Amino acid sequence: MFQKAILHLDMDAFFASVEIMKNSQLIGLPVIVGGTGGRGVVSSCSYEARHFGIHAGMPMAVALRRCPAAKVIRGDYEDYERHSAIVTEIIAEEGPLFEKASIDEFYVDISGMDQYIGCVQWSKDLRARISRETGLPLSAGLAINKLVSKVRAGEAKPNGSGWVAEGAERAFLSPLPVRKIPSVGRETARKLSLLGIRKTGTLSQVPVNLLEREFGKPGRELHRRANGIDHRPVIPFTDRKSFSAEHTFQTDTIDVEALRRCLRDLTMRLGYDLRQAGKLTAGVTVKIRYTDFNTYTKSRRIRYTAHDQQLLPVVDRLFTDLFSRRQCIRLVGVRFDRLAAGHTQLDLFTDTEEDSALLGALDRVRKRFGRGSIGRG
Repeated sequence: MFQKAILHLDMDAFFASVEIMKNSQLIGLPVIVGGTGGRGVVSSCSYEARHFGIHAGMPMAVALRRCPAAKVIRGDYEDYERHSAIVTEIIAEEGPLFEKASIDEFYVDISGMDQYIGCVQWSKDLRARISRETGLPLSAGLAINKLVSKVRAGEAKPNGSGWVAEGAERAFLSPLPVRKIPSVGRETARKLSLLGIRKTGTLSQVPVNLLEREFGKPGRELHRRANGIDHRPVIPFTDRKSFSAEHTFQTDTIDVEALRRCLRDLTMRLGYDLRQAGKLTAGVTVKIRYTDFNTYTKSRRIRYTAHDQQLLPVVDRLFTDLFSRRQCIRLVGVRFDRLAAGHTQLDLFTDTEEDSALLGALDRVRKRFGRGSIGRG
């Protein structure tokens, strides 16, 4: 049935589901996980809360106006990471090749499994085992590539599964709204709508040159995705231990402001690398090397984050504590460790909507022009 077979697994409303599993009194109630301050944002919510139009990224104040009776939980990322690790271990035991796309999303390449138990049956068995051993709901999609399997899993939510037979990709995608295509955001969907394109089937028939004229190079990728074409491989899961960067000055310096600017640049570049790798950090280390080559480091444990707003003050504080000799410095460095899988949206326990929007805009510029192309003032 499948020459190429990619299984997408997505833990449903992961943070909220973990909280409900820990406290059975929350079953059936609208549960919101996120920042509890006046400017906090929703990080995750149960399907009962979604009935009120609540979604991740929404200001908490708006969410509570829509559903005043919602149960709001601050959230514990370390606990969520532990549950994610259990899922990861199960997949690692069963799957020949898998990619951990985020704390709650996985791709498993099971190409060739049809020669044995069969891809569909194998996928059902894996999903059943994860559900049984973790007590958490998850949805699954099976198709010939990552794109279609992800969309199929999304259509199976909550707590369902489905598959798209090889050759049926366009027929499956065709009736779906263009917003169902991964990477098609609100602004792209709005522009497509102005062009009279609301369904994926319509988008798949638009000439590539027209899409390139309207959207630039991303227009070609839009055309491929609308036609269910995706050649991205499943990237084997590796547990990277740290991200680090250093800068050696051409001339040793005692200019404190120049040192702070350098550390700020290193921090923002590493923060971007974290986000691109789908990682969060809970450990920050600053290193300085004096002109006499004596080297000192200072570390601090923090809440999991990949957000510049959270990382920059920590690095600055560590440098202040570390720079005590008032001698010229030849090298400064920053390291992030205690890594966990996760994306920037997981920082919404503390970030405001404005913070997240600004960070997203900066990252889009970096992705297009290079990670050193823009920074904060």
